[in-house]
Amino acid sequence: MSGNGFSHTPIEVKKVNTPHRVISTKIPVPDSIPTLNEIYEIESHSMHGQLPIIWDRAKDFSVYDKWGNKWLDFSSTIFVSNAGHSNKRILKALKDLIQKPLLHTYTFTSPERYEYIKYLIANTPKNFEKAFLLSAGTEATECVLKLMRLNGINQKKRKGGIICFEGNWHGRTLGAQMMSWSPNQKSWIGYTDPNIYHIPFPYPWNEEAMKDPRKFFRDGIHKLKEENRIDIEKDICGIMMETFQGWGAVFYPKEFVQEIESFTKENNILLAFDEMQAGFGRTGELFGYMNYDVTPDLIACGKGASSSLPLSIVLGSREIMDLPEVGSMSSTHSANPMVCAAGLANMKAILEDGIIDNSKKLGDFFHTKLEELKHTYKNYIFNVNGKGLLAAVIFKQNNIPLSSLCDLISEKCMQKGLLVVHTGRESIKLAPPLTITRAALMEGLMVFKEAIDESIIEIYGN
Repeated sequence: MSGNGFSHTPIEVKKVNTPHRVISTKIPVPDSIPTLNEIYEIESHSMHGQLPIIWDRAKDFSVYDKWGNKWLDFSSTIFVSNAGHSNKRILKALKDLIQKPLLHTYTFTSPERYEYIKYLIANTPKNFEKAFLLSAGTEATECVLKLMRLNGINQKKRKGGIICFEGNWHGRTLGAQMMSWSPNQKSWIGYTDPNIYHIPFPYPWNEEAMKDPRKFFRDGIHKLKEENRIDIEKDICGIMMETFQGWGAVFYPKEFVQEIESFTKENNILLAFDEMQAGFGRTGELFGYMNYDVTPDLIACGKGASSSLPLSIVLGSREIMDLPEVGSMSSTHSANPMVCAAGLANMKAILEDGIIDNSKKLGDFFHTKLEELKHTYKNYIFNVNGKGLLAAVIFKQNNIPLSSLCDLISEKCMQKGLLVVHTGRESIKLAPPLTITRAALMEGLMVFKEAIDESIIEIYGN
């Protein structure tokens, strides 16, 4: 379901009162309906597609409305709240700045900007020597595209060729959507970039890809060369890849990615990772690409970069990051003191408060339980993917996507006091804040199972 397709008729649901969940009203809340209906009238429907809840406040891994309900959050507001909602470090940093006061500086330097970038560079891998600070994730992926092509011009490449992957998604601006796979999302543009290419993604259910991941990649490159009559070394500037394919948390085989790294070195090509969903501890590592034991030239980060305010980042070497002319990549709201203060506090929380360790430790438990769930519902759950405190449960039956089942499961979770990531497809994504406790994680998984049980009975009668 998309838009406002979820039911907006309040219904009686079982009352809930546990340490992590409270449901005390009809769901959706009757008093919330006028506001929801009105905002649908005055705001583009493209902004809507989530469950009919009006958030009032959020703390750690809990979300509250103003009518006494409390949800256990397995969404992290789509991978943003890695350090927990309203993290105390972040709140203090923002309160201190407001009391200063200092809210905006354009691109003039502030102490907050200086301190954040200094800490960021000091605490990320040594190959990342400089940063761009931006606002939206799509700005960061667009920036990476520009950098790869500027580097290609510097190397006197004949074309600005960029290799991406089928099924991947990189954002909603022009260049980002060109790098993304979905033809439907690009139809409005009216043309496609002739120098952006897509090769097959190695899905774990593709026997050929799993049998020999390195060969699968090389075969994709060979086909690309033959069909497009390109010389890889002369015509290709970079490879852009999601750390995992977002919709289903699908990771590449490690050998596949390592073969990509070898290929880029052989052909003088930049390797870039889109770390929007994977960065800042989500997969049990600071950055998701670290799961592959490779060293990218560029990464684009966002979402969990501040656990709060709009902040995205591009990291790379001095040589690459200084390719644009002075002032040519800045943005009005980029690197403002508010987001820098939040970014610094977030980074310190993630690195100094054991958050990554919690993601890794509880992630192992999380995926063990989800594999058990997969076995229990083997006729409905096609696959479970992910790492750390990130998972996607893909529902299929006889290879037919069960998107309507996912819609109902998501809605029943909401009625029971659990928020999940509704993708609108045959997958449900689970991504609690990395501060979650084992007890809360277990309770959320229990609720998720209940919702699956009830949804299967309601739709299929068994």
